Amino acid sequence: MLLQAARRDDRRYLNPVPTKVGGLSIMFKVGPQFFLGAKARSPREPLGPFHTDAAIYATQPRSGFRITWIGHATSLIEIDGARILIDPVWDERAAPTSWTGPKRFFPAPLELGDLPAIDAVIISHDHYDHLGAGTIRALTQMAAVARARWITPLGVGALLKELGVPAADCLELNWMDNTQVGAVKVIALPARHFSGRSLFNRFETLWASFVLTGPQHRLYYGADSGEWEGFREIGERFGPFDLTMLEIGASNPLWAEIHMGPEGAVRSFRALGGQGLLMPIHWGLFDLALHHWRQPIEAIWAVEGLKLWSPTPGIPSEVIASEELRSEWWR
Repeated sequence: MLLQAARRDDRRYLNPVPTKVGGLSIMFKVGPQFFLGAKARSPREPLGPFHTDAAIYATQPRSGFRITWIGHATSLIEIDGARILIDPVWDERAAPTSWTGPKRFFPAPLELGDLPAIDAVIISHDHYDHLGAGTIRALTQMAAVARARWITPLGVGALLKELGVPAADCLELNWMDNTQVGAVKVIALPARHFSGRSLFNRFETLWASFVLTGPQHRLYYGADSGEWEGFREIGERFGPFDLTMLEIGASNPLWAEIHMGPEGAVRSFRALGGQGLLMPIHWGLFDLALHHWRQPIEAIWAVEGLKLWSPTPGIPSEVIASEELRSEWWR
């Protein structure tokens, strides 16, 4: 059995299977490519503008399942009566500073002040492209989030408290733990990745993927992960899923064990059971790798027989069984 609670070696959490995470040595290997290929990794022309009409949130989704993809890994998920914000990043840069680091390709289509009432905020891990410090500080001041539960893997709650989230509102989960958000059960599951907001605190907090299971719908949020054998067991124990959210961007053969890429996402989706729809995430917003910015979505679009659900950023979109959604906004 591969699915079990996370283990630690002293202060460091361990991946569910042996995993190599690169350090300075990888930087030396990719250095020339990084500087020579910079233009292709970002759009030549501004993207968008994208805009969310927040008035739609005054009505419940007809299907009971609706997602507003803000970009990259950030989504507002409405599922079986629960409204859940995942990995919120409205910050201009996925970085520790506001003056350097990966910059957004387009502004967030939904203004933070236009967010509807949120029942829960899920943080999958502490990396800057999944946990925006400025975003968290702003959310703590908003009435729409005042009653939300903040659900994180072990150890991430301390960072949220530093950013202003009340300790009583934070719930930390180990892998295999679960909690209830209205009628929706939220289950934290293993992922093959790592954590740390610098080179010096890696693995000190946990990372996770999540299953959301409601009375009518099931969603798997893969967050950041390399491929691993546990996907088959996740599908068997918690599926089938109406929608599976898997990362496709920021990949490279040098770090394939922690980022699956588009080809890995297809294999992982099939290992999870291959049922329902596949939503590609973790692409199209930040320059985090060496590939052309459109390469991940072009690669996955070319796969025959794959039911994709890929919306325009900011457009609240109903998730309807077996109905593909292939927005071409990126073209």
